[in-house]
Amino acid sequence: MTQEDKKIREKLQKKTWNEIKSNDSWAIFKIMAEFVDGYEHLSKIGPCVSIFGSARTKPDNKYYKLAEEIAYQLTQSGFGVITGGGPGIMEAGNKGAHKGNGLSVGLNIDLPFEQFDNEWISPDLNLNFNFFFVRKVMFVKYSQGFVVMPGGLGTMDELFEALTLIQTKKIGRFPIVLVGSKFWSGLLDWIKNTLLE
Repeated sequence: MTQEDKKIREKLQKKTWNEIKSNDSWAIFKIMAEFVDGYEHLSKIGPCVSIFGSARTKPDNKYYKLAEEIAYQLTQSGFGVITGGGPGIMEAGNKGAHKGNGLSVGLNIDLPFEQFDNEWISPDLNLNFNFFFVRKVMFVKYSQGFVVMPGGLGTMDELFEALTLIQTKKIGRFPIVLVGSKFWSGLLDWIKNTLLE
């Protein structure tokens, strides 16, 4: 690398760092706006249960059908349903809540792939987020329980967020229901036999 190349590289690095610092400062206002919007929309929804699960689950899958039925039954017991607002298990949860004439909340996240609003969300309860951590606060703050269907890393993230907040007494001891013994048994064994110890 020539001296000229090094100078150009240093100049670009400085410019990038200054842009990052500037963007970080302004990001605070975007974050605040997402919290305010979420609180304003969700503060009046009443008791709800969050349903977590894979965005890739198809409508003919047994877990899709089960999530739809669970959501329907929750509405018949007076609960609204909160999902991530996208396809798969989220769609099934919102569809079941809609079918039961209950609240159907969607907390969407802006992603470059696979996330789009499903059609079963109550129009005034379809929120969009840019920040995962703000979205997770909304899931936890406005839920009285959690139903966790089979899923991937996002589902694990949401599950362990709820478990951590309960363990540290940052939220109440709300029920967490893991649906699908075959899917969850290995993780539960690891928690009991390795993590717990």
